[in-house]
Amino acid sequence: MTADNDRALVLFSGGQDSATCLAWALDRFAHVETIGFDYGQRHRVELELRGGFRDAMARHAVWGSRLGPDHLLDLASLGAISETSLTREVAIEMETGGLPNTFVPGRNLIFLTFAAALAFRRELRHIVTGVCETDYSGYPDCRDDTIKALQVALNLGMNPSPPGRFVLHTPLMWRDKRATWTLAEALGGGALVKAIRAGTHSCYLGDRTPRDWGAGCGTCPACELRAKGWHAYVEGRA
Repeated sequence: MTADNDRALVLFSGGQDSATCLAWALDRFAHVETIGFDYGQRHRVELELRGGFRDAMARHAVWGSRLGPDHLLDLASLGAISETSLTREVAIEMETGGLPNTFVPGRNLIFLTFAAALAFRRELRHIVTGVCETDYSGYPDCRDDTIKALQVALNLGMNPSPPGRFVLHTPLMWRDKRATWTLAEALGGGALVKAIRAGTHSCYLGDRTPRDWGAGCGTCPACELRAKGWHAYVEGRA
């Protein structure tokens, strides 16, 4: 890699945040690839929607020529060691210590490490992830300090010299869900907002019940955040 490498890898789960980040990257970089992870998540319907959303981006007049290959990695071992409500059929609830049982320990650290290993081989300098510590459930691996520390570790562990350094981008770190919808509109207008509403999934339970903000159970933490942000976004445009 060279210092001016204009190639990016986006962690694309199939959810609202990562879809917005994919659009953000396509708007900025000359070549963008995507990576997803199957870790036995309860809401794996998100993985089934990834292809459709990528197809929509491929039809974009400008972004289509920038969209590169997709990579889907099997991380079943992560699900096997995760006693969480995202990987088991158990009720979502708070645990001792203040974290919800939707927290999958080490998930984002593992995702970004695998992404960096792939990026190294694919000569992709920029790695984009949708983690956020504004509207979130308190996951420690979504914090800005965590991502900055991991960027240092990944570069120390994989790159022998500054020209090849990875840059971890977190476009949503300081945005709430309303601001995330607003960003989508700024990037791709109403068409992108519509594509995200219809073609992405956030519900932790994998529920696809139609809602005005997309689809979901309407009561899990992910649905509540997405719905709250959508309604604030719509009210702000009225």
